Amino acid sequence: MAGYPIAVSALVLSALGFSFGQAHAAGSAASFIASAVDDPARPESDRNRDALRKPAESLQFSGIRPGDVVADYNARGGYFTRLFADVVGTAGHVYAIQPLETLHFVQREADDLETYVIQQAYVNHQSNVTILDATALEAVRIPRKLDLFWISQNYHDLYNKNFGPVDMAAFNKAVFDGLKPGGIYIVLDHRAATGAPANVTQTLHRIDPATVRRDVEAAGFRFEGESGILANPADDRSISIFDKSIYDHTDQFILKFRRP
Repeated sequence: MAGYPIAVSALVLSALGFSFGQAHAAGSAASFIASAVDDPARPESDRNRDALRKPAESLQFSGIRPGDVVADYNARGGYFTRLFADVVGTAGHVYAIQPLETLHFVQREADDLETYVIQQAYVNHQSNVTILDATALEAVRIPRKLDLFWISQNYHDLYNKNFGPVDMAAFNKAVFDGLKPGGIYIVLDHRAATGAPANVTQTLHRIDPATVRRDVEAAGFRFEGESGILANPADDRSISIFDKSIYDHTDQFILKFRRP
């Protein structure tokens, strides 16, 4: 807008659906996100994953802001927990949810156990993070109303035998009830082929985004959009995410929903 009178700039922003306050808030959030990603205190193992996980773009899509109350569901080693904590700051709070079903798995896997220990050590020195250990469904019932509920690469697991499976209608209703009006629900997961059979969540550890939309919208959420920043057209979605030929390079989606 360089060279335009302030009054004209205001009219243009208004026509686009923005106010100066909204533009400032968006800019402020972006700077906090950039600072969180660049934080030198982040573990090297986290920073080594950034090129694949695109944290700045993912967090910007979520709409997270300083002061927010956030749930990081199935936080595991805390990759996103640490980023969230930096962004929301001391005025906000992050609940790192560790479903008991996952903890049983972690105890059998040395790599996961190591990252879980890193998460525990981090939280011991972080006043704006709380770890919640509970069953997959009970863990959704957070003691405070949330601005953002985030589940990354694990929505599909809720359908599987290791998790019960979870009553998905009850799960998404609990997420809805736990969010403030206007609160955001983010689902990031490995994409399955369109119309893939239900058992693909167990066999390939993928899920059709249409299944997620059907589940979440049935709970009363409004679909806000999808980000393709983690898409990989080279993944034909026919093999397990753990196959060496595609591991860490799967075609992934991020869906954004809002509680009205």
